[in-house]
Amino acid sequence: MDAIDTVLAEFPDHSTRIRAKHSHKISDEVLTRLRQLVEHPKDAGLEALGELDTAIGRDFAAAAGELLEQAGQDAAGVRAIGSHGQTAYHSPRGDYPFTIQIGDPNIIAAQTGIATVADFRRRDMALGGQGAPLVPAFHQAMFSSPDEPRAVLNMGGIANLTLLIPGREVTGFDTGPCNTLMDGWTRLNQGKPYDVSGEWAASAQVDESLVATLMENEFFDLPPPKSTGIEDFNIRWLQRILDAQRDPVPPEVVQASLAQLSARSVAQALHRACPEPGRLLLCGGGAHNRTLVDALGHCLPQWRMETTDILGIGVDWVEAAAFAWLAHRTLEGRPGNVPSVTGASREAVLGAVFHG
Repeated sequence: MDAIDTVLAEFPDHSTRIRAKHSHKISDEVLTRLRQLVEHPKDAGLEALGELDTAIGRDFAAAAGELLEQAGQDAAGVRAIGSHGQTAYHSPRGDYPFTIQIGDPNIIAAQTGIATVADFRRRDMALGGQGAPLVPAFHQAMFSSPDEPRAVLNMGGIANLTLLIPGREVTGFDTGPCNTLMDGWTRLNQGKPYDVSGEWAASAQVDESLVATLMENEFFDLPPPKSTGIEDFNIRWLQRILDAQRDPVPPEVVQASLAQLSARSVAQALHRACPEPGRLLLCGGGAHNRTLVDALGHCLPQWRMETTDILGIGVDWVEAAAFAWLAHRTLEGRPGNVPSVTGASREAVLGAVFHG
C-alpha cells in the first residue's frame, strides 16, 4: 500500500518490453482509511468497503492516465489495462474460501476508455486453488533457464517464492511476512512509512529468542500450496507475542528481529523445496532493504543472489508487468494460473473483462 505501480508494457516474441513506468501516490485520506480496513477488517462495514472500492478505482484510473500522458501514448493504442486491485481480505483456507480485491474496474474502464481486466484470483479459487500466488506463471515465462536452477523471490508485504528448476514443473508459494510487519512496526514506533534501507533494523542486535518464538507460527510448516497475508501476520499478532515475553523488547530490537524473521522463513522454505542451490532473483520493495538482503545472503550462502534488473525488469516493476501479462493472457483466451502453485484442479483463463 505504498503506491500504485503502473507500467506500459508490450509482449513481443514471448518477451516483455516495458516502455514506461510510473508510481502514483495514494492520497493520505484514502491510505488511512485503507489501512483501517485491512488492519481491522472486523470493524469495517459495507459502507466503508463500498466507498473505498470507488475511491481506489478512481486512483487506479488516475494512475493509468498519468502513465499514458508521461509516455505520450494515446489511450486508443492500448489494448487493455490489467488491474490486480488492492487486496482487502484473503482467506484461502476454511469451509468458504474467498478473496476480496477492491478498486472498481468499471470505474477504470469508464474513466480511461480502455478495456480493463480484473478479478484475477477468484476463478482459481473456484477450482479449488488458493488464488495465490499468481505471478509464478509470469516468472516462468520471463526468468526461467534450461541450464540452472532459479528461484524468484518477490519481497512485497508478504514474501513469495517461485521455483524454476530445469526438468521440473514450476512451483511457488508464500513463505511468510516480509515488509508488512516491518513497515507496520516502523509506522507505530517512528511515524515513518517504512524503514529506509533497513537502517533502523541495522541499529540493533537480533533477539534470537523472539525470532524463534515468531517462527513457531504454524504457517511456516504448512506444505505448499499455501498463501497468506496481513490477516495472519499483523501488528496484533506481533504484539501478543511481545506481551508474552519475559522482559520488554526494545522497538529497534523488534525491528531487527522482524528482518531476521523474513530472511529465515524464506531460507527455510527454499532449503526444503530446493536443496540444490542456484540463482536467487530478488524483486519487490524489500529488495531495497539492505539489512534484509544481507540477512538473506547470510542464511543462503550457497545461492547466487541478484535482482531481476539483470534480466531486464526492475525490482519495482515486476508485479505490475506480471498483471499486464496476465491481462494479455486473458484476452488471448490462455490460462494464467499454475495449478502446481495454487492447488487448483486445472488451468484456467483468469479475470473478467470490463469494456472501455
